[in-house]
Amino acid sequence: MTEFVRIASVRDLSEGTMIGVKVDKKDILIANLGGKFFAIGNRCTHQGCLLSKGNLEEDGVTCPCHFSVFNVKTGKVIRSPALKPEPTYEVKIQGFDVLIKPG
Repeated sequence: MTEFVRIASVRDLSEGTMIGVKVDKKDILIANLGGKFFAIGNRCTHQGCLLSKGNLEEDGVTCPCHFSVFNVKTGKVIRSPALKPEPTYEVKIQGFDVLIKPG
């Protein structure tokens, strides 16, 4: 059973920001939307670019390479050329720690 792993402090992620982390060889993007934290895969499913290098607007993160957009709450593709959704990861806050379950 995979345990939760501390990946950041809530102080590292102000509202409307995101960071990329690597956990268990997985690239994961963590975003703070309105004080709630979400985690999806950080490699675009189109050609593998780092989503954390893109732009976060409302619920969507835009890939910096070919401008695919993914919903950071669900991992679903909002705009192609990507067709495959991003994996999502469970997030919880414990004190000031942001923890994810890398699955």
